[in-house]
Amino acid sequence: MTAEPPPPALTGLPPAAIAAWLAETGQPAFRAKQILDWVWKKKAGSFDEMTNLPAALRAALAEKFRLTPLAHAQTQGSADTTRKFLFRLHDGRYVESVLIPANPALYGEPADRHTLCVSSQVGCAYGCKFCASGLAGFTRNLTAAEITGQILAAEKLSGERVDNLVFMGMGEPLANLPELLDAIELITSPETLHLGARHLTVSTSGLVPQIRQLAEHPRQIRLAISLHGATDDVREKIMPVNRKWPLAELFAALDYWNSRKNQKLTLEYILIDGINDSREQAAILARHARHLRAKVNLIPYNTVAGLDWQRPPEERCHAFRDTLQQAGVTATLRFEKGHDIDAACGQLRLKQETAEGIVPPIQPTNPA
Repeated sequence: MTAEPPPPALTGLPPAAIAAWLAETGQPAFRAKQILDWVWKKKAGSFDEMTNLPAALRAALAEKFRLTPLAHAQTQGSADTTRKFLFRLHDGRYVESVLIPANPALYGEPADRHTLCVSSQVGCAYGCKFCASGLAGFTRNLTAAEITGQILAAEKLSGERVDNLVFMGMGEPLANLPELLDAIELITSPETLHLGARHLTVSTSGLVPQIRQLAEHPRQIRLAISLHGATDDVREKIMPVNRKWPLAELFAALDYWNSRKNQKLTLEYILIDGINDSREQAAILARHARHLRAKVNLIPYNTVAGLDWQRPPEERCHAFRDTLQQAGVTATLRFEKGHDIDAACGQLRLKQETAEGIVPPIQPTNPA
């Protein structure tokens, strides 16, 4: 027997839907702004906290809706102040978000900027070989309420405003495109978080049809590509999606993206010891980046329990970056954030679900 779905969460309702419900129940229109303020600005923990609403309306809201679709389960903090949050969903599964502070000394970022990496799915079906998200397979898509709820929870737990958002936590965002687009509309609404589209980045493993579809979206969202290999033979060792959409098709879709958007592409490249960190790969990557007018974000591999790959020596990471920069490509090397808090995508969630017996233990394998 299938359990009944939980009530809808207010973090997934557009302002117009809340206004429509209030009209149906005979409430004055101004109550919509009050409710939105409690949910999105004040981050109320219960309906009882909404003290400027009549008691009868608070009771009706509590009967009809949930405030949030997730519960805080755990926080891991690190020496570099990166924090990872684990959230429990209504069905007992877990997702995680990572809050990353700016590093103005290394990257020239605004000192008060906080970036949140947000999950879009429970698990992942795409099986990228460096990633813990897909080790236990794919469970389900997240709803728009579960996506936006991570942002509100992270802000409340940290006491910091998230001003830069990246959809690159657990899951493939473009495989959940309808809910992702609903979440983006909520996040950018002046009545909710009012976060500018230019502060939103969607990271994808390379789903070509969805890249083209997202290129048609009117908002100037940023796009990051999990590339991780400069040639098809190397990328296929790391990214199974490359067999369906090889680099020629991916780059054609990115050319189309560039024709529709004004935002500079980012090529994400995780450096893995002995796999994709050669100077030859760097030289080829530089040619691709110049053609696409893209910047490159280099990230030395975060160790994942159950996988045998390693991060390269620091000097090789710097040599790879230097090759790109000498070829005229904007390239950053980031390997200090969260390496001590299981920051690889899905790792904390996998540990928790394994401990609870939700998924079986992952046996160590050689991913190559």
